[in-house]
Amino acid sequence: MRLARLLSTSALFAFGTVSAFAAPADSTAPSAKKGHTKVAAAAPSMMGNTAPTDEHEEHVSVSGHHSYFDGVTRRDVGGGLMQKQDAAKSVSAISRDYIEKQSPGQDPMQLIALLPGANVTSSDPAGLTGSHMSARGLDQSQMGFTLEGFPINDIGNFAVYSQEIADSENLRKISLAQGSADLDSPHLSATGGVVDMYMIDPKMKKGGAFDVTYGSYAYTRGFLRLDTGKIGQTNLRAYFSGSYATEDAIHSEATNRKLHAEAKFVNDWGDGNRVSLAIVGNRLYNYLTPSTNMASWDTYGFGVKDQYVAPCYNGNTCTRPNGTTFKNNSGATISNTVYNGTYKQNDANYYKLHQNPFTNIYTSAPSTFKLTDHLVLTETPYFWYGNGSGGAAYGVPGNWGKTSMGGTLDGKTPEKGSLLYEPSITTTYRPGAVTKLTLTTGANRLMVGYWFEYAKQSQTAPATGIAANGTPWNIWGGGPNYVFNDGTTYQYRQSLTQTRTHVMFIGDSLSLFNNKLTIDAGLKYAIVSRDGHNFLPDTSTGPYVGKTYYEPLPTASIRYQINPEMQVFVSGSTNFRIPTNYSLYDAGTYYLPSKTSAGNYYSTQATQNQQPEISISEEAGWRYTGPTVMASVTYFHYNFTNRMFQSTQCLDATCGNYASTNINAGGQSTNGVDAEIGTRPIFYHIRPYASFEYVDARTTSNLLSSSGNKIDYMPTNGKFAPETPKYQVGFNLDYDDGNIFGAYKLKYVAKQYASFMNDESIPGYVKMDITVGYRFKNLGFLQAPNVKFNLTNISNNHYLGFPTSPKVNAQTQTGIFGNSIKGTAPTYMIAAPFAAMGSISAGF
Repeated sequence: MRLARLLSTSALFAFGTVSAFAAPADSTAPSAKKGHTKVAAAAPSMMGNTAPTDEHEEHVSVSGHHSYFDGVTRRDVGGGLMQKQDAAKSVSAISRDYIEKQSPGQDPMQLIALLPGANVTSSDPAGLTGSHMSARGLDQSQMGFTLEGFPINDIGNFAVYSQEIADSENLRKISLAQGSADLDSPHLSATGGVVDMYMIDPKMKKGGAFDVTYGSYAYTRGFLRLDTGKIGQTNLRAYFSGSYATEDAIHSEATNRKLHAEAKFVNDWGDGNRVSLAIVGNRLYNYLTPSTNMASWDTYGFGVKDQYVAPCYNGNTCTRPNGTTFKNNSGATISNTVYNGTYKQNDANYYKLHQNPFTNIYTSAPSTFKLTDHLVLTETPYFWYGNGSGGAAYGVPGNWGKTSMGGTLDGKTPEKGSLLYEPSITTTYRPGAVTKLTLTTGANRLMVGYWFEYAKQSQTAPATGIAANGTPWNIWGGGPNYVFNDGTTYQYRQSLTQTRTHVMFIGDSLSLFNNKLTIDAGLKYAIVSRDGHNFLPDTSTGPYVGKTYYEPLPTASIRYQINPEMQVFVSGSTNFRIPTNYSLYDAGTYYLPSKTSAGNYYSTQATQNQQPEISISEEAGWRYTGPTVMASVTYFHYNFTNRMFQSTQCLDATCGNYASTNINAGGQSTNGVDAEIGTRPIFYHIRPYASFEYVDARTTSNLLSSSGNKIDYMPTNGKFAPETPKYQVGFNLDYDDGNIFGAYKLKYVAKQYASFMNDESIPGYVKMDITVGYRFKNLGFLQAPNVKFNLTNISNNHYLGFPTSPKVNAQTQTGIFGNSIKGTAPTYMIAAPFAAMGSISAGF
């Protein structure tokens, strides 16, 4: 109901928008013009192209070719994996030609997996549980993600939940800037580049589109979009869409479900004036997927689905569900690689105790107003709402901070040793706006702007009961809750963070020699304050905490157009990522003094003096944009300081107390090369594409590690950075003759270290997918109905795709002061196996 009210309210707002005076031609209508391919002239790069209205698209008009209802042109380079670029930095992008041929509903990270530098792993082929991504060795929390010009990274920890973003049918373009954010990018975490996503516009004519999909793991999905067409005598138009999907979790008893709705309103008039409003609503009924260590993967592979599997601790002899025994000498605990499908009393690994329901509503209104012939105002107000939980089970607490006391659950005292369900609940309210003015005077463009955001994020973790069959009483922790004898409701964590963002930016672009030479320079100055209230008792920081960060971020670039086909560029930029909000707070279990520990501390410790992570990047590149072939090569270099890392640290000189905390883990230096090449149709409608990346990333500091009562610095200086494949290769071979279409794609990812000491790694892998389909001629009111089959991971390669928690050392190592430090097992994401999906779609 909340989503329905929001959509209806926004519709009233959009329909009251100013009427348009002149209607532009429908860019999605079939073209009847004859002539040669024409490409729109490139505008000088302003290093500020985040808003949808900043887009300088490639416009193609070719005799006999047109766009279908789904946006496919059959002409885009590399089957839609390359687009013309003019920014003086590395940028890659995909279009409808590629997006539409993938399995419907795939998330944006899955869609850009073939682009240079994109290292993407998905635990399910349909994208319902989200994906994990890195670019040039920097993970998604170090990148900025925008949809229609507004940020979608979590404001607290900068995570990106790709399954919540948008339906693939409504995505027009996704671009990946591998190295740096634009000057106007609204991000606090983009030390490693940005991903910008843009939704399609409503069509000028009434109509719509639908598709239905069925596939492996009982995957079922339906999608419907309705376009209003032009309303009255204006250019005001809109679409409304919705989708619903379900999928059985791979090798688990869980079933994931997703309900998604989108709407977009557009009105444009005069010469360059435009108002738009995009709304995205998403409700997930998902289950969490565990990460696994290497020993568990070697023992159980994809996991035991329908039986109880007890954890096997190091040194023990344990029995598998099939009755065979084994000795655990791995140094780590061996567990089922999926949450158990059968419940045993007080089993914290039962799948129903790891539910992940979430509701999101995003709204954005990117708009442009041409104030004079030389002055343009771009405004992108937005609002971000999220509410959800991630479930887990823990023992009954025996103390509230330093005070020992008992409690009750629904008026009764829980049995000793029993578990409580403690969902981590996060509620976010996040309004903001990006405003900029662009003044063009002859060969010069001046841009000034301001980004403001005020976010409030509440994070709690109350405890409720678990039924005899393992089902939580309330997956939202709504009660009845565990209450201490003094009347206080227990919380595993309880904080409120208010983040105020003020970012001023100014950029100047000078275009010389008939636009052959473009020189850009800019400065962004960020002032970000976090004010927090920790409601837990007896914290090391007291109840109120706060931190303000001040960062000047200069950027500069030069681009030279050698001839109409070739250009070269060099650029340098500074980017930053502020510490996460949870670095401000103590949280978790409070440990009282004991015979072996001084106690009086929380299991997670605040780090109020943590500094922002800073990256200084340089790029130099060459591009070729011909009538048939496009190609680019980019060399890049990074220097990082204050790399942020979560670690287990000693709390005293004797290492008697340990806690998880956030630290600055020194620096990193990275060098590498990105390349890609693609063509328009050649040799009977074939469009090949290939991408390549080489990275040499080195840690430049020695990192602290500890075990038992020993602590030492590990000799990590000069070691290869974890989570970073040295090589990646992508390949796509697309065929589309108007009726028969298909594609073969391949991605190779080299081995990835999972520790800073390079003493554990996962091997490289190859993943191959195939698409085949047939597009029919119009059938009655149905436009271009088609049937499509998508086969993913066709070799059914079983592999670990990505380290999710790198450690300093995975094996016992000797520190620089001679201390022997035991290792800690890293964990990994298990990649999805083979899957087949069939879909039917049509326009009307």
